[in-house]
Amino acid sequence: MVNTPPTNGDNSPESGEPLKKPVKRTKKSAQLLEIKSKKTDDSVTEPAIPAVTQLTEPSPPEATPEKPPEVLAQVNTPEKPPEVSAQVNTPEAPPEASTPETVSKETVKEEKKQEIEIPPGTIFQAVGVIRGDVTFTTENEKTVASITIGAKEYPLFYAPKKQRAYDALKKEIEATGDRTQRVVVYPRFTHFPGRDQQPNVGFQLVGFDKGREEQEKDVPSKELQDLEFKLCGLWQFIPVCRTPCISIFRNFTKERLEHVKQSEPAKKVKFMKASHLPLFWRDAPVPPFRFNPKATKEEQGRPVFVQVKARFQPSRNAFEFDSLLGVPLEKPPKFLKVSKDDKATAMAEKKAADRAAGRDTRPPRSDNPPFKPRGDFKPRASSAPLDMPKPKPKPKQ
Repeated sequence: MVNTPPTNGDNSPESGEPLKKPVKRTKKSAQLLEIKSKKTDDSVTEPAIPAVTQLTEPSPPEATPEKPPEVLAQVNTPEKPPEVSAQVNTPEAPPEASTPETVSKETVKEEKKQEIEIPPGTIFQAVGVIRGDVTFTTENEKTVASITIGAKEYPLFYAPKKQRAYDALKKEIEATGDRTQRVVVYPRFTHFPGRDQQPNVGFQLVGFDKGREEQEKDVPSKELQDLEFKLCGLWQFIPVCRTPCISIFRNFTKERLEHVKQSEPAKKVKFMKASHLPLFWRDAPVPPFRFNPKATKEEQGRPVFVQVKARFQPSRNAFEFDSLLGVPLEKPPKFLKVSKDDKATAMAEKKAADRAAGRDTRPPRSDNPPFKPRGDFKPRASSAPLDMPKPKPKPKQ
């Protein structure tokens, strides 16, 4: 038990005292070591070398067995700081700490979904009621109908699915002799590349009113007055019209999507062609979307889906806002839209067919007469030099 004080002194913070004590006790420790060495080895020179090495070492190997196992465990614990630090640092960023953030993100997504949710029954729609004189005429063995509103006459079309309503209206006029009818129609506007050129306006027949509004429910002829329309679509500007429009697209269904996939590009364009209806709307709660080619995709924005009741103005060939039917929605209901590739392919095929038939493929000209030069106008040759004006002579003094 003589070597225990020097080992305990090495762990003390004071550096001066432990160095003096082992120097005074070196002889005793050397004698003890020499006695032990004589039992193991007969040589005399070998005990001096292990004595020096054991004095320089902070903890000799012979003193360790004398300590109890509890003391050794306490001494070895500070020799493993990385394990302790690792256990301490792990609670600072455990995987459970990220759970509040993930929960908050999920709640935000759920809130956004609730905000973006579209009310049931929200669809793209443009339907209205007009009253006028309906006329049926036969041209090239085809019956053509038109309706006169005020002093303007508009063509009256019909879809193949609505041919029964078209024939019923014709029989109604022939039986009663009354050409003034109240009909339910879809508006059809055809725009041209010139922004100053007026669009062609027509109406597609859906049905006609026989005075049974009180018996039937949820029909446009009962909800709307004469010249009133229900317009639900994207509120935006289009390049070929100065007035902002409500764009009506084809509503999405799985059956229509399969039909479009199996159709040719020309039929796709015709089937999914949008109707752009000009609307005069002062003090609109949301501005109409205008495409900016210089803006980035993030700064561009998107058109808003609006639902309004508007009144058709024959004098302006446009609609005028009457009232809101629903809150404007940032996300519209699902709809079908023609791709740019299909549109380009359809236009190329149409031009090729027109050239083969000898038809003019140029767009319709405007009503302004072409420029005609005067009779005394003589074009100047490009190579002729210009006659520069000569300076005035200075007056003589």
